[in-house]
Order: sequence, then C-alpha cells, then structure tokens
Amino acid sequence: MILTSAQRNAMKASDFALPKDRAYPIHNLAHARDALSRVAQNGSPDEKAKVRAAVHKRYPKLAAEKRDLSPNEVEPKMMKESKMNKKLDEEQNQ
Repeated sequence: MILTSAQRNAMKASDFALPKDRAYPIHNLAHARDALSRVAQNGSPDEKAKVRAAVHKRYPKLAAEKRDLSPNEVEPKMMKESKMNKKLDEEQNQ
C-alpha cells in the first residue's frame, strides 16, 4: 500500500525506523519489509544498522526468518508469509 502524504504525516514518529527523519515507515509488516529492502539499496551503513534494529525489535519473526531458500521453498514461503503478514497486521491494528 502506498502511503499518501496525509497518511504519512498522521503517523507517529515511532512508526518509522528512523523517527527523527520520519524515514522508513514500519507501521505494518509489509512496510517493515520494504524498509529493509530500501535501506539495503540506498542507506548508509549506519542507517542500515538502525533500520534493521528497529524492524527486528518490532517484528522479531523477521529476524528469525532470515535464511537462504532453495527455489522449491520460495513459493510455499511466499504463501505462508502472505497469511502471516495479514495476521500480524491484524494484531497490530487491534
């Protein structure tokens, strides 16, 4: 889901991996994964460490998931993650 500027401005600072800069929103699992991806592409080493720490603190299961997958594992894992994302998002919104 793409955030509008109004939605982004309405978010709490704690919903960002870098709250002072209001950078890398992590308010739900999908955005947390996206934050990890974006910081890996564009972030400084310091930003990478801070974003990883913030995401893994908020979503400990992401840290536990990190491992290489064989091609046969990718599709089932994607289906499982989709269900897990929905469940975690629902838990976050309660």
